Formats: sequence, C-alpha cells, structure tokens
Amino acid sequence: MEFLVDTYFDALKVGDIQTTRGRTITESDIVNWCALTGDWFVLHSDKEYAARSMFGQRIAPGMMVLAFSGGLGVPPISEAVVANYGGDRIRYPRPTLIGDTVHVEIEVEELRPRDGETGVASFRWDVLNQNGETVVSSRLKVLLRRAPDVS
Repeated sequence: MEFLVDTYFDALKVGDIQTTRGRTITESDIVNWCALTGDWFVLHSDKEYAARSMFGQRIAPGMMVLAFSGGLGVPPISEAVVANYGGDRIRYPRPTLIGDTVHVEIEVEELRPRDGETGVASFRWDVLNQNGETVVSSRLKVLLRRAPDVS
C-alpha cells in the first residue's frame, strides 16, 4: 500500500486523496489505552455508568481513535516525512463504539514551501466508521522533504 503522506512535497497536488485500510476498535484497545495513559474516564471504563449515558454503552477515547489513525495513514518508515508539524480543528462529531471498524480519508488541502529542502503539507484527516460516518475530523500538517535533485 502506498501512503499519500509518504510522498515528497513536490509530488503532491491539492486535491490528492487516499482512503486507508480499516481497523476494528476492540475492548482490549480501550483497556490498554486507559492503562497506558491513565485516562480512566467513566464513559470509556465503566460499563454500568456508560449504559445510563446518552450513548447507552462505553465509547472509545477520541484521542485514541485519532492516534490509531496515524497507524493507518502514516508509513512506519519514510524518506519523505521529516516530522509531524501539528494538528488543527480536531472534532469528534460521533462516538466510536467497541466493534466499529474505522478508516481514514486523507486529502491534500494546502501546500506551503518552507525552504529549499522542505515544505508543509496540510491534509484533511478524517476518520470514518463502517457506516461512512465521520467520528474524527481534523487537519494534519506534515513537514515533508522536497524531491531530491537527481541531475
């Protein structure tokens, strides 16, 4: 699988789009996330409390779902990626439930040259569930290398 984020800055075009593979959110994911981060908020960790909530069940931590999206959309090794440059406008319009299968829709929204060697690419970085509903909406900025001069 090719990763849009693994493209040299000069090869990207505004409007380029990628849809990633999916990943199912499990109860183990949530328990492990809570244990690693200390985020034991009751909507994630207390079945009885969550059953009485507006959601009717436990929901996945939004930050966890956003973090998992990096594993879906960013390659494990890259010649093009220098660093994560930041994220903007992160929203969680719908809950992610145990058993939901999520994927990421990525679109190049803006390209800003930084210097002779790098540029900042801004991506629409939306996580959708198996029903095509957006569960995380964000903008990701990535510092990318410019294509090497092969002359």
